[in-house]
Amino acid sequence: MMTEILDVDLLAFEQGNSNDRLAVVDGVMRSLATGFVYARHDLSEGMLDETYGVLDRFFGLPIDAKEQYVAAGSRGQTGYTGLLVETAAVSETPDWKEMLNWGAALPTGHPLRERYPHRYGDPLFPSGHIPESPHVLSTFHDNLVDLQTRFLRIIATGIGANENFFDTMLKHGSHLTRAINYPPMSEAPNSGNDGHVWAEEHGDINLITALPRATSRGLQVKVDGRWVDATAPDGYVIINTGIMLERLTNGLIPVGWHRVVADPNEPQGRLSVVQFCHPTPWTILSPVPSTVSADRPCSFPAMSAGDCLDQVLWEINLSSE
Repeated sequence: MMTEILDVDLLAFEQGNSNDRLAVVDGVMRSLATGFVYARHDLSEGMLDETYGVLDRFFGLPIDAKEQYVAAGSRGQTGYTGLLVETAAVSETPDWKEMLNWGAALPTGHPLRERYPHRYGDPLFPSGHIPESPHVLSTFHDNLVDLQTRFLRIIATGIGANENFFDTMLKHGSHLTRAINYPPMSEAPNSGNDGHVWAEEHGDINLITALPRATSRGLQVKVDGRWVDATAPDGYVIINTGIMLERLTNGLIPVGWHRVVADPNEPQGRLSVVQFCHPTPWTILSPVPSTVSADRPCSFPAMSAGDCLDQVLWEINLSSE
C-alpha cells in the first residue's frame, strides 16, 4: 500500500509531452492510494495574500458582527457558521472552529437554483464590514474551480475515462469554498480538555478538495492506520479525495481520511481556506465502467450527488443550519 504523499506538476500534464503526462498521471494515481497528493499550481500568490487578508479581518470581528452573516436555512452552504456547530460523523463532540462559506449563484429561474435553492442562492459576503470582500472572495472561488477542473482531467485519464469526463458535471457544480478559522486550543471549552479538537477525523463529501495555503500546521492524513502530517511544498496545493469520487471510481480511489489537530508546540490558531469540488446535484454517482471488473465488482449502487450530500450534511449536524 502507498504510504507516502507524492508531489506532482499540474502544468507538466497540461504543457508537457506524452511521457511527461504519463508520469504525472502515474504519480497522481499512486499518491491517491492515500487519498492525498500535492500538486504544483499557477495560482497568483498576490491573490492568495489578498484573500487571506480579507478573511483574517473577518474572523477578527466581534462575534455579534460575524453573526450578522449567518444564513438561516442554508445548511452551512453560505455565510457564517459559528464555533462548536459542525460535528464529525465519528464523534459526538463538536469541532473547535468557525467558518465562512460561499459559492457562486445561478440566475433566478435556472432549474438547478429552483430545485436546490440552498445550494445556489446568492452568497452572503461580509460586505457591510469589508466592502471589497465580494470581489476578492469571488475571484478566489473562481480560480479554485478552474484549478480543480483542470486537476480532475488527470484523474479522468488515470481511471481510463475521457480526459474531459468530469467537465460537464462540474459546469454549474455546487462548488463550496470554506474559510476555516481554528482559534487557539487554550480558548476552547475547559482549555481543550473536554475532547474538542480543531476538526475530528472525517472524509469530505465531494469529488476532490483543494487547500492552497494554511497559516500553521495541523492537517494530518490517515495512512495505513496511522496519522501523518500533511504539509505541501511552497507553490503546491494539497488535493484530497472525497466520498463522491470513491463512488464514481468504484473504490479505486479511496476517500482521503484526515483531521486537523493543534501542534502542542505551536500555541497560535490556524486559518485555512479550502474548496470542495462538487458535481451538479442531479449527477448520478455510478461507478465508471472502466473501474469495474471481475477482480473489482461493482460495490456502489447509483445515487444522486444531491442525495449523497444531504445524507452527510445530516450526519455532521449541518442539515438544520
